[in-house]
Amino acid sequence: MAAAAPERVAEPGSAAQVADPRPGEEGAWYVYKCSSSGFRDAFYRPPVWIPDGFQDDAGGSPTPSPEQVAQRARGQLRLPPPAIRTNPPVEQLVGLPTWLWLARGAWRQVSASASVPGASVTAVARPSKVVWRLGDSSSLTCEGPGTPYDTRTRGKRGAVGARSASPDCGHTYRSSSAGQPGNAYAVSATVHWTVSWSGEGQSGAFPGLTTTADARFRVAESQALNTED
Repeated sequence: MAAAAPERVAEPGSAAQVADPRPGEEGAWYVYKCSSSGFRDAFYRPPVWIPDGFQDDAGGSPTPSPEQVAQRARGQLRLPPPAIRTNPPVEQLVGLPTWLWLARGAWRQVSASASVPGASVTAVARPSKVVWRLGDSSSLTCEGPGTPYDTRTRGKRGAVGARSASPDCGHTYRSSSAGQPGNAYAVSATVHWTVSWSGEGQSGAFPGLTTTADARFRVAESQALNTED
């Protein structure tokens, strides 16, 4: 008989006898150990495969690990969709800086909890950055939601003027959207979220999540623009 993997012991009479392992299944081969005289342990019964987490009828259902409970909490996260804001608010102009930002109500931490008897775990999602695709073959990554445009905001040179660029998230179009479908650029803003979990003295992280909003920007040629900086 071929040599088995390092043996583990199963009690005689256990119901945990299953077929050969399925591809990728975690578990181990078990051999029966008998304390009675007159039996040769390795040949009393053939080895059996028992998947990890298996419980027989006497043992009841397996208790989920904190990470498994955290998976349930992650599935309950309800991330708010981003809401795109711009200045100019309606039609953009070639050569004029466009301010880009997201409504603050959607830029916030979101959490959800899940519990089983004896364990409670919380998953937390936090927005980390926004990737903008501007429709003119350019993209922009902003590390925050962007600064809302406000003419009352004062900087080193005084109040924000129409030609002032956003301090942290903006774009300047170099060509109009004429000839594009609907004569507008297809724009998207994708928020990337980091997701972590903690509970029962353990913690960890999940792959990140994303939420996306779409918009269409009409960009016109500026024939004449008289502004004060």
